[in-house]
Amino acid sequence: MAVTSIWSSSPTHSTLPSLKTLHPLPPPSLSSSPSSCSNKYNININLVTNEALALHPVIESATNAAALASAAVRTAKDAVSFANGAEEVCFDDGECESVLKMMRRRSRRKKRTKESDFLDKENGELDYNLVKCKTSNLYLTPSEEAEICYSLKEGAKLEEARKTVAQAEEHESISKQLAKATGMKQSKVDKILCKERESQERIIRSYRSLVVSIATGYQGKGLSLKDLIQEGSIGLLRGAKRFNPERGYKLSTYVYWWIKQAIIRTIANKSRTIRLPGSMSGMVAKIAEANNVLSRRLRRMPTDNEIAEMLNIHVSTVRLAIERTRHPISLDGAITDTGCMTLQDIIPGPDETMPEKMVQKQLMKQELKELLQTLSEREADILRLHFGLDGQTPVSCKEIGRLLTLSRERVRQIRGIALTKLQQTNIRNNLKVYMV
Repeated sequence: MAVTSIWSSSPTHSTLPSLKTLHPLPPPSLSSSPSSCSNKYNININLVTNEALALHPVIESATNAAALASAAVRTAKDAVSFANGAEEVCFDDGECESVLKMMRRRSRRKKRTKESDFLDKENGELDYNLVKCKTSNLYLTPSEEAEICYSLKEGAKLEEARKTVAQAEEHESISKQLAKATGMKQSKVDKILCKERESQERIIRSYRSLVVSIATGYQGKGLSLKDLIQEGSIGLLRGAKRFNPERGYKLSTYVYWWIKQAIIRTIANKSRTIRLPGSMSGMVAKIAEANNVLSRRLRRMPTDNEIAEMLNIHVSTVRLAIERTRHPISLDGAITDTGCMTLQDIIPGPDETMPEKMVQKQLMKQELKELLQTLSEREADILRLHFGLDGQTPVSCKEIGRLLTLSRERVRQIRGIALTKLQQTNIRNNLKVYMV
C-alpha cells in the first residue's frame, strides 16, 4: 500500500502537510466522476491538485498491481467454485472442453486406483487385508505377457520331465535330477525354475483384481471368498501356461474363462460334505433355475411334475436331485437351543445293534457250523464259497473250480450231493427257528 504526502494550495486547507492513503485505483479519466469511482470501488477519493499529477506514474503502477490482484481474486473464486462442484464456470469454449477432459481423466484415475474391501460372509467382518485392488494400471503389456507366458511354459516342460525321474534318485536335488533328465546344465535349470516362480508371482499380483471380480459372484455357495480367490489364481496360472500371444488376444480375456472354470469346478467338488457327480451337479443347477422361473411365473412354489415337464425329464430325476442336495445333519447336534437331547438319543439304530439280535446271530452261526461238520471237508468248502457263509462274497461254480482245480460240472455235482446230505440230517430242524 503506497502512502504519499500531498500539499494543498487551497486557502481553506491547513498549511500542515496531510497524509493521504492512496488505494489502488484504475487510471483516472475525465469522464468519470469521483462519486462514481467511490461507488464502484468502495473507497474515498479526494480531488488532487495539479501538483499531485506528477505522481501519475506511481498511481499507474499501483493501478496495474490492483488489476493483477483483482484478476487473481477472480481466478481464486473460480477455482473454489470448481473444487466445490460448481456446474458452470465462465470459460471460453476451448477452456471448457479442456476442463471437461480433465474431469473425465480424474474420475477414471480415481476409479482405477480405488481400493475394494470385501465382506467375509462367514464371520460378518470386513477383511481389509484380503485384497487391495490397484487394478488396471498393474496389467501387463503385451510384450510382458508374452515373456511371462514363455517362462511358465518352460517351467511346465521341466515339471513334465520331473515326473519321469526315477524314484531311486530322491537323494539328489530337484535341479540336478531335471538337469540329468533334460540334458541341460544345472545352472540353466535353476535359472528357468527361478524365472518361473517370479513369473507366477508377478502374474498373480497383476491380475488379482480380475480373479477377485469373478470370485465375488460365487460367494455363499459353500466356500469362503479366500478359497475362491485361491482356486481362481490356480486357474489363472493354468490359463497363462496355455496362452498363445501370437494370436493377438489379450491375456485377461483368455484367462477369464479358465478362472471361472476353476472356481465352478471347485464349488462342485469341495462345497459339500458328500460330493455330487458332475452330471448331478449340472442337473441340480438346471432344476434350481427352472424352479426360480416357474416361481416368478406362477406366483407360487412349483411342483416336481411341473419342473420335470419344463425340463423334459422324468419326475423321479427331479426328486432324486432335490433329495441329494439336502445338507446332512449331525446326529450329535442338539434338537433345541435350550435342551441337551440330540438326534442320536431318539433315533433308533439298526436291528443288528440290539442285544437280542446279536445273541441270536451268534447262536445261528454255531448251529450252522455244527451242520457243516456232518459233511466232508471239500463239500463244506464248496458250500461256504458258493453261498458266502463266512461273510464273503458268493462265488460261482466256475470260480470255485478254478480255486480247487476242478471242473465246473464236478463242482455242481459235489454241491448237489452236499445239499442232499444236509436235508437228511436232524440238525437242520434246529435252524427253522431262524427262518422268517
